[in-house]
Amino acid sequence: MELDSDARGAGPEAHPRPWIDNYPPGITWDVKLNLTPVHEQILAACEKTPDAIALDFLGGQTSFGELGRAILALAGALQTQYGVKKGTRVALLLPNTPFYVVAYYAILRAGGTVVNCNPLYTVHELSHITSNAGADLVVTLDLKLIFEKAEALVKAGRVKKIIVCHFPAALPMLKRVLFSVVKRKDLVNVRTSPVAGVITRYADLIARGDTPGPVAIDAAVDVAVQQYTGGTTGLPKGAMLSHANIAANMSQIDAWGCGIFYPPSKVVAVLPFFHIFAMTVCMNVPLGNGTQVVMVPRFELKGFLEMLKRTRPNVLPAVPTLIQALSKVQGADVQLLDCLDVVVSGGAALPGEARGQFAKVSRAILAEGYGLTEASPVVCCAALRVPSKPLSVGQPLPATDVRFIDIETMKPAKAGERGEVQVRGPQVMLGYYDDPNGSKDAFMDGWLRTGDVGYIDPEGYVFLVDRIKDLIISSGFNVYPRTIEEALIAHPAVDEANVIGVPDEYRGEAGIAFVKLKAGQSVAEHDLKMFIAERLNKLEMPREIIFKDQLPKTLIGKLSKKELRDEYKATKGSK
Repeated sequence: MELDSDARGAGPEAHPRPWIDNYPPGITWDVKLNLTPVHEQILAACEKTPDAIALDFLGGQTSFGELGRAILALAGALQTQYGVKKGTRVALLLPNTPFYVVAYYAILRAGGTVVNCNPLYTVHELSHITSNAGADLVVTLDLKLIFEKAEALVKAGRVKKIIVCHFPAALPMLKRVLFSVVKRKDLVNVRTSPVAGVITRYADLIARGDTPGPVAIDAAVDVAVQQYTGGTTGLPKGAMLSHANIAANMSQIDAWGCGIFYPPSKVVAVLPFFHIFAMTVCMNVPLGNGTQVVMVPRFELKGFLEMLKRTRPNVLPAVPTLIQALSKVQGADVQLLDCLDVVVSGGAALPGEARGQFAKVSRAILAEGYGLTEASPVVCCAALRVPSKPLSVGQPLPATDVRFIDIETMKPAKAGERGEVQVRGPQVMLGYYDDPNGSKDAFMDGWLRTGDVGYIDPEGYVFLVDRIKDLIISSGFNVYPRTIEEALIAHPAVDEANVIGVPDEYRGEAGIAFVKLKAGQSVAEHDLKMFIAERLNKLEMPREIIFKDQLPKTLIGKLSKKELRDEYKATKGSK
C-alpha cells in the first residue's frame, strides 16, 4: 500500500515549505510512502534472505529465517492459546533481547496491539499503564529484577497471564553456560512463583509450531502500538500509533537515509526498543530492509568498544550522553570508532560542545534529529549522507509539514521568529487512548502541538529553543533553560548542566542551575557565574548554581528536570 504525500491534506497551497528546494541531494518531499504494516515487511524480509543475520545479541546470532519462524510460531500461539485478536493489548516488559523482537512482531501478526513498558518503571507506574491499556497478558524475562514486577502486577489484579522468556537462551553457548553458573542468583525459578499457575514459558509456545490465522488489518485505523508518554507532567498517556503511522515513518526515514539502512550496513541498538526512537530507527527500519541489528543490553563503554571491534557496525542511533561518553575515548580505542559512518542523535538536545568533542575522535557524520512519541516519532533530521547546518535538528522529513505558532498570541509566527513547533503528516498519532480531552488538546486546527519552542530559517532548517513547560517567566520575559545550559557547558570544567525554574519573590521565576563537573576539575560558583555573565543577560543569569556528582537521567540518557524539581522542592522549596 502506498500513499501520496499530499493525501493528508497538506497540499502545496496549504503551507509554505522552504525546505523542499534545499533538501540534500537525492531526496524529494513528495515521495511515495509504503504503508504496508511493519510485521508484513519484516516477514517479507525474513522470507527473502533467510540465511542473512538479522540479530546479534552479545555474539549470539539469529538469522532472518529463524526470526520469521519464531514470529509466526508465537503469533499462532497468541491466537490459539490466549485468544489474541485485532485490538487485544499485550504488554512487553522486556529489555533489548531477541525475545523483544520476536514478541513485538508476533503480537502485530496475531492482530494485537503492542503496549511497551519500561522495565525500570515502578510497579505503580506499570499498574497504571497495563490497567489503562487493558493489557491482561505480559511478556517478560525470568531475570529477578524484571520478573518480580510482572509477578506483582498479577498479584494486584492488573495482569492475568505471563509469558516468561528464559534469558540465558538468548546468549551464545559459552556465555549461556557461564551465566547459568555465575549469575544463577539473578534468575527466578518460575515453577515456585506464587503465580506459577498463570505463567507459560516462551520456549514452550514456540515449540508448539502453531500457524497464525489471517487478520484483516486496516492500516489507517487499527492501532499497532500504544506508546505511553514519559509522564513528566501527570500520568503517562497512551499515544495510539496506527499501522499506517509506523509504516509511514519507516518509509520517511528510509527515504531520508538514501540507502544507509540497507545491507551491508549494520545498525547498533543500544537504546531500548521500548522507547519509540529505538523501536523505529534501531529495529523497524533496518529489519524491514533486511539489515542486521546489533543489540546491546545496556551501555558500558568497555563492552561497547568490544562490540564495535567484533561486529564493525556503521550506523549508531544515540542520545547526547552516549555521544559525550564516546567523545572521551582515548588512545588506541579511538580507532574502534572508525567503523561508524553515521551517528544519529535524538531523544534530547545535542549541545554544541558535545558535537565538537565528538568530531575530534570520529569521522562519522553526526546528524541530530527531532521527534516525539506522538509522531512515531521522527519529524526532522539533519542529512545522513552529507554535513548539515550545525545546531539545527535538520529539515522536516518527506511528507511532513511543520509550522510555528507564537505562544502568546497563538498566531503564526513570522519567518525566523520563535513559536511552538506544530506538526502535520502521516506519522502523526490517531490520538490518546481513552482520553478524548487529551486528544483534543493535543491538536490545533489539525496540527499536532509538540510543546517545543523553535524557529525555521529561510532554507527550511529547524532550530529548537526549549520546551514550553520548561520556559521560565522572569520579570515578564521569556527565559529558555537551554540558553543557560549552553552557556554553562561552554566552560571547560563543566561536563553536564540542567536548569529548572523556581518561584522567585522579585522576578516571579528564576533559574536554578545544576552542574556536574568533569573528572578532576573544579570551579567556584562565583567564577562560573562570571564566565556565563559574558554569554547571558541579567534575566537569564541563574539565581543559584548547585554542583552535583551526578545529574538524574531517564533510561535513554536524557537529562531529567522532573527529578531536579522534586529534589529542589523537597530541600529548598519552603525556604
